[in-house]
Amino acid sequence: QVQLVESGGGLVQAGGSLRLSCAASGRSFSIYAMGWFRQAPGKEREFVAAIRRNSYSTRYADSVKGRFTISRDNAKNTVYLQMNSLNSEDTAVYYCCGGRNIYVVVPTRRDAYDHWGRGTQVTVSP
Repeated sequence: QVQLVESGGGLVQAGGSLRLSCAASGRSFSIYAMGWFRQAPGKEREFVAAIRRNSYSTRYADSVKGRFTISRDNAKNTVYLQMNSLNSEDTAVYYCCGGRNIYVVVPTRRDAYDHWGRGTQVTVSP
């Protein structure tokens, strides 16, 4: 079983950048596909990005393509989300998630993942 803890959120001006980190505890990180979702007040939790266990495949929501980059360092048990050109629409709580790679058939679905962090707040000011 893996435990996930997000960090790196905060307040940033529009056009700025942030890098979120998700640290995983456990001995099986390398077999997990990892993802990021976000949820704004009054909105549904939505898919942001996902990455397979060996980084051979990544997936992004259309709203963040070209601006966000997901990556992972299995030696450090950490997944990252680099966020550039932030705008007010990116304001949300960002959640890290993971699931055994072979069972994550559709990585854009919330129910594909078994493990979730508690989230980190990202606020983009105009």
